[in-house]
Amino acid sequence: MSRTQLRVTVVLCLLAASIIALAQVMAKPGLWEMSSTLTWQKTPMPPGVTLPAGVADPFAPSTHTSEVCMTQEMIDKFGAPFATLKGHEDCTVTSIVHKPAGLTAEMTCTGAINGHETIESSWPDGVTAHGTAHFTGAMQIGPNPVPVEYTVQSTSTYKSADCGSVKPLPIPASK
Repeated sequence: MSRTQLRVTVVLCLLAASIIALAQVMAKPGLWEMSSTLTWQKTPMPPGVTLPAGVADPFAPSTHTSEVCMTQEMIDKFGAPFATLKGHEDCTVTSIVHKPAGLTAEMTCTGAINGHETIESSWPDGVTAHGTAHFTGAMQIGPNPVPVEYTVQSTSTYKSADCGSVKPLPIPASK
C-alpha cells in the first residue's frame, strides 16, 4: 500500500469514527424534563419603580421546570431540547453551527419582542443537555419599546421514548 493510499485510509477511518461518535451523543426523541433559569440583566421595569411591600419582584431570577416532547425532526435540526420562550414566536434561528455533542446558533426576533439572541447547547451523553441563551433587544410595552437583556440557563434530562400527552413544541423557523 502506498503512502497516499495509507493516508486516505487513515483519514476515512477518522472521519467514520467522528461520525459514529457524533451519532452516539445525539439526543434521543421522546419526553425530556427541562429546567430553565431566567436571569434579567436589564428588566422592562421603569427606573425608580418601587414594588409595594409583600409583592414579589417579577424580574427576580426564576426557575421553571416543564416537560418537552422532542421529535426526530427537532433532534435533526437542533440536536437536543431547544427552549423558545413565550413571546418568541416571531423569531428566526440563523447561523446554526453543529459541533460534536453541541451547537451554537443566533436568533433574530421581530414583533412584540425585537432583538438578537445567542444560543449554545451541549449534550455530553445523549440523555442530558445543557443550554445557554442570551438575549439583548426591546419589548413593546404600550406605545414604546423598552430595552431588555436576559440570560436563560437550562438543563434537560431524557425521561422516556413515549411523550404521553405532552405535545411537541413548534420548531422555530430557521434560515
